Amino acid sequence: MTPTDVFAPAKINLTLHITGQRDDGYHLLDSLVVFAPVGDVLRLVPAAELSLSLEGPEAAGLPADGDNLALRAAAMVGDGQGAAIALEKLLPVASGIGGGSADAAATARAMLAAAGALDEGGLARAGTALLALGADVPMCLASRPVRVRGIGERLEPVNLPPLPAVLVNPRVPVSTPRIFRSLTARDNPPMPEPLPEFPDAEVLIAWLKDMRNDMEPAASALEPMIGVVLGELAALPGCRLARMSGSGATCFGLFATMADAGAAAAALRVARPDWWIAEGLLGDQQARAMPRLG
Repeated sequence: MTPTDVFAPAKINLTLHITGQRDDGYHLLDSLVVFAPVGDVLRLVPAAELSLSLEGPEAAGLPADGDNLALRAAAMVGDGQGAAIALEKLLPVASGIGGGSADAAATARAMLAAAGALDEGGLARAGTALLALGADVPMCLASRPVRVRGIGERLEPVNLPPLPAVLVNPRVPVSTPRIFRSLTARDNPPMPEPLPEFPDAEVLIAWLKDMRNDMEPAASALEPMIGVVLGELAALPGCRLARMSGSGATCFGLFATMADAGAAAAALRVARPDWWIAEGLLGDQQARAMPRLG
């Protein structure tokens, strides 16, 4: 195995429609997912066995044993190959932006690259296996815009314009199982079929305003700080839409330009120095997410 560096971009649910629940308890969803230019960074080096070390500002409290999704993903796709995995944790934990799932997907990409199997077939087979680790893992493998349906196994790549955005997490963890248990409806309408064309960010944002995150009301009731974040994002000059990602507590604000997003993020950092805040273009991060060998 060649030493490998790989980027694990944050996953953002622009929409998250809960459309049903199977007899086995798994929820059905219809979600439009993009990826951010911020994320965790991993380095894998040859080793006799699999191991994981953690560093970075968000690493506190994260498991470094067999409970860690990155280690589990490496074991599932590595075909017995060992690696010493160093994870620099830059994304907040339990935050609705797929941090652990992105780490698992990035580790899987690195293991596949080391085995010479990082192609569409290898990614598809890995996605099927890694669904056992959570619905977010398969969608994070390619790190490109995708419509996600079923329990996370039905992936349809989509073409979307880049979206200038500000991401905010108030550093309060939320429990996804608790939010699912708190949902008042599990048979909500899906997104339209087919999706319309989106020639630019303005058209996409206008369309997104009519879509939903069906987990947002339940999450806001369980953790009122989410409502505070959404209110402050919506009040920022130039913000066109504020919404929660995934099960929270990370929320995003969409803007017409990166200049507007950058100014908003700077103002919010002054007002809320204790919050995790990032800005960037949401969209396709596939090129950055591909492993770099050597």
